[in-house]
Parts: sequence; structure tokens; C-alpha cells
Amino acid sequence: MCIRDRKEKVSGTLAIDLGNTNTVIAFQGQKDITSVLIEIPNITSSPGVIPTAIWFEEPSKILKIGISALKMRDNPNSDLFFHSNFKRLIGNPIEKINQNNILSSTESGEKFFKFLWASIPKKYEIKRLVLTAPIDTYKGYREWLVNLCREISVEEIALVDEPTAASLGNNLPFGSKIMTIDIGGSTIDMNIVRIEGGQGKSGPIAELLKFKGNDVSSISKQKIRCAEIISKTGSKIGGKDIDQWIVDYFIPDNKYAINLLKAEEIKCKLSSPAIEYENKYPTKLFTDGNQQKEFYLSKEIFENILIDNNLLNHLNSLLKDLLNQARGKFCTVDDLNAIVLVGGGTQIPLIKEWITKKIPKIQIKSPPPIESIALGALAMTPGVKIKDILNKGLSIRLFNKREQKHFWHPIFCKGQTWPTEKPFKLILQASKNNQKIFEIIIGETQKERAYDVIFENGLPKLSEIQNEEEIIKWDKKPLKIVLKNKSNIGEDNLKLFFKITKSADLLVKCFDIKDEFLGEYNLGNIF
Repeated sequence: MCIRDRKEKVSGTLAIDLGNTNTVIAFQGQKDITSVLIEIPNITSSPGVIPTAIWFEEPSKILKIGISALKMRDNPNSDLFFHSNFKRLIGNPIEKINQNNILSSTESGEKFFKFLWASIPKKYEIKRLVLTAPIDTYKGYREWLVNLCREISVEEIALVDEPTAASLGNNLPFGSKIMTIDIGGSTIDMNIVRIEGGQGKSGPIAELLKFKGNDVSSISKQKIRCAEIISKTGSKIGGKDIDQWIVDYFIPDNKYAINLLKAEEIKCKLSSPAIEYENKYPTKLFTDGNQQKEFYLSKEIFENILIDNNLLNHLNSLLKDLLNQARGKFCTVDDLNAIVLVGGGTQIPLIKEWITKKIPKIQIKSPPPIESIALGALAMTPGVKIKDILNKGLSIRLFNKREQKHFWHPIFCKGQTWPTEKPFKLILQASKNNQKIFEIIIGETQKERAYDVIFENGLPKLSEIQNEEEIIKWDKKPLKIVLKNKSNIGEDNLKLFFKITKSADLLVKCFDIKDEFLGEYNLGNIF
């Protein structure tokens, strides 16, 4: 339950879920158990919900965000001044923003975020800020947020990935295992999360994130919740791409951005359970010569568009990857307590039908798709730690003396939690006589799913290509360890202890066979 109106000034936590289509802001007072969705005149379209768009003019420097920016999108200069769909590009070096736009994706996000922060009503005294981040670009996106928040006067900052926030927001009991499927404007995110504790056990107190030297774990007096990510996967396909597919169905060579907005409107209409399956509904799209033409779309045609663009096959591939990871943690479908659907894309009847058929016996929760992540982020009380997992395995290159060739030996496997609690120990032998120098070369696993995202002419498509798993050598200078004494083939002479820190750095401690310390080295960031 959300309390939407407060008259008194109150201190507490603000959650901001920056989405590609909509951004949500929610607030919770320090002494409250309920939350408020913040309404800001001329910015929010409904309490707490802000269209993720900006209008920025040069040289006048006129800046509008949210609903005010959205009202400007049909202006003649919209290709220059109107910016949307930029969240998916932050921390993502592959995709490119509209080349006509004045601002880059990071600049658009920065102006949007700062204007929003300055517009929050003064009655809210923000002591702690909780932010959410997508899985696929988590590292780059996190760095962008942290740098951005250095200029903001706030005592503490916490960060949680979007599907985990959604899971925590459903108030399921400690010990529950939850699958989250989040189909937003730009991404599909899936994960399985375990809320630790239960059966008389409380979750451990642990650090979430430090900001400006403040330790979040040290200030909490509330009941601790600690979520462990069992498995996760994601892809850069979302509602915006579905809009593109709809337009392509009618106008393959579309040149008008407004057509995508029209496609989104008819998509939302066809997602309503009140709409008849075979009935056709009109939408007006711009064609050559800036002329409007009426097209008709039914639920049946809409679903065929999704199927023809391999969306269900792609979802199957992601779900298979997710469940395979989970099995490695001894978690099966039967162990799940609930499936949580978040994001506007999960409201499409075909998507709901798909997950119901794939996993028929598990309770499906469908909270408000837009607000659920921000409200879930508020459930991240101080002192909570999210145990993350490796999306890729890490290996070291060794020499097989019998076959006289190099091979990759696993250090940490895909799906393993980090930061690591115990180091991985490895003893190296000399590969040749009189060897004194050892090179530490690291590689990571790389595997394409059966249906993955590719880009053609700047537009995301779904590929049916599947490649075998391979190990890619890190593009970093190998570490060289020099021993005091030479050694011969087959002799044990070097002990290595590998660990992954909370900063996602791969460290190695080196000892000789007599336990003489040779140094500790940072081999690089796992991302």
C-alpha cells in the first residue's frame, strides 16, 4: 500500500528506478513501513511515474523532462532536441544514439537525473538514495551512476540490479526462492533470487555499498534481509524493439520516430485483457511524403509479429540458460516459491501465456509493472548485501607436459558467487627445465545463446546462431612471476591463491613452494 500524500517534512530513503520508457521515484520515511510515490507537477505523468525523456534546446539551454518533454516530441525540431531511449545506451559501447541529437546518451541521462533530483519537493529530506541498474550493462552503468552522484548532497547510496529489487518488493518470507522476469523498454532481465533466512534463521548482516566513506551495513537497526542471486541472464531486447517490429510489419522503411510512439500505444491497447482476439483496431502511421495512413492490428496479428521475430524462441533460450545456471546451485523449478512479472512487456497476454505453459505449477505474481522495481528497491534496508554471481567463467592457461600443449584450467566457474569467501588454490609446476619465470595468463568463457541479439543497420534483431563455448584470453598484459631458483619439469614450485574482491577485481597471492611470499597482484576486473 502506498501513501501518496504527506504534508509534513520527513527524512528517509529515496529510490530512483531509471527506466528506458518510464522512471519511477518512491520515498520511505525512516519511521515508516509504507512508501509514497512522489508527484512532481509538469514532470510526472502519474504519481511517481516520469516518462524518461528530455527536451534540450541550444543555444537557449531550455530543458524539459518527463511529461513536459513528451509534449514537445511532435515539434519540427524533435530530431535535434527531443531525447528518449537513452537509458539502454548508458554503459553500452556497442549501440549508438540518434546521431542527430545534440546530446549523447550519457549526457541525456545526466541532465535528466540532475533535473529530476533538483525537482524533488523540499519536504522530503533524503538521507539515503537507492538506485537500480540493469544486469547486461551493470558495470558501466554503475560507474556512470556513482560518478553522477558525487555531485549530489546525500549521505549514503545503495545500488541493486533491477530484477532483484522487484523480487524484494513482493514481501515474500525469508528463505523463498523467486524467479523474476522483467521485460522493460530496452531489456529483458531474468533471475532467480533466494531471500536468505527462514526456519528460525535470520539473514546475516553484510555491507551493500559504500559511498563517501559511509558503510551502509553499520547503520541499520532494522530487520536484515539478504538476497542471494542464484542465477541471472539478460538481453538487450525490450518493448522499444517490439514497437519497431510492429512498424516494420506495416512500413519496412520507416523514417518517422512518431510511428514508434503510435506502435507503443496500439501495443498497450492490445495488451488489455478486455480486447477481443480477432477484432482489428486502427492506428495511424506516417508514410512517405509525411502522409498519415490508417492501419489495422489485431491481437492475432500482433502475436504473429512477436512469433515471427523469434521472441518466444529467445525467451525460451534465456529461460533455459537461467534454469541451467540454477541447477548448478541445486535449485530446480520445483524449488521456486513464486514467479514475479515486472515491466510493461510482461503484460502482453502472449508472454503471460508463455510463462504459464512453461512453468505451470508455480504461483505467478504480477505487481504494478512500472512501480514494482522502485518500491522493491526501498525494501533494501541498510545492511543488506546482494551476493552477485559470475556471468562468465575464469580460467588460467597451463601447459600439459604429456601432450606438449597449453590448455585452460578453470579458476572460478560461471554462476559462482562473488566476492569469494575462500581463495582458489593452485600449485604450478615447471613446464621446462631450468625454468625461473612463470606467466599468469587469464581467460574467460564466452558462449552465444541459440537466440541472441545482433544489430543490423543499427537495429536490434534476434539471431538463431549458436556457437560452442570457448575461452577468450584477457586483453591484458600477463603477470610474470620470477623465482629465486630455477626448477625442472614436473617440480612443484609456485603456489597461487586467487580471489575476487567486492570491487570485482581478480587478485592473486603468490608463494614459492617453501611458502615464501612473492607478492599480491591485481590481474584485472572481471567485467
